[in-house]
Amino acid sequence: MSNQMIEQKVRSVIEQIRPYLQRDGGDIEFIELTDDLTVNVKLIGACGSCPFSIMTLKNGVEQAVIKAIPEIKAVEAINL
Repeated sequence: MSNQMIEQKVRSVIEQIRPYLQRDGGDIEFIELTDDLTVNVKLIGACGSCPFSIMTLKNGVEQAVIKAIPEIKAVEAINL
C-alpha cells in the first residue's frame, strides 16, 4: 500500500475519532505521515492541555489507527 493511500486511511480514522474528542472540548489535527510510518498529530483545545492527553493518544487514537492500519508504527503528538 502506498504512503498516500495509508495517509488517506489515517485521515479517515482520525475523522471518526474526532467527535469523541470534540465532545470533551478538544480536537485532533493530522500533521503528517513520516517515512517510517509514524503519524504525527496535534492535540487542540482541552486535549492539548489535559493531563490525560497522552493516555487518550496512546490508548484511544493510536490503538484505533493501528487496528485499522497495521502498517502504522506509532501515533505521536507534536507541538507546532
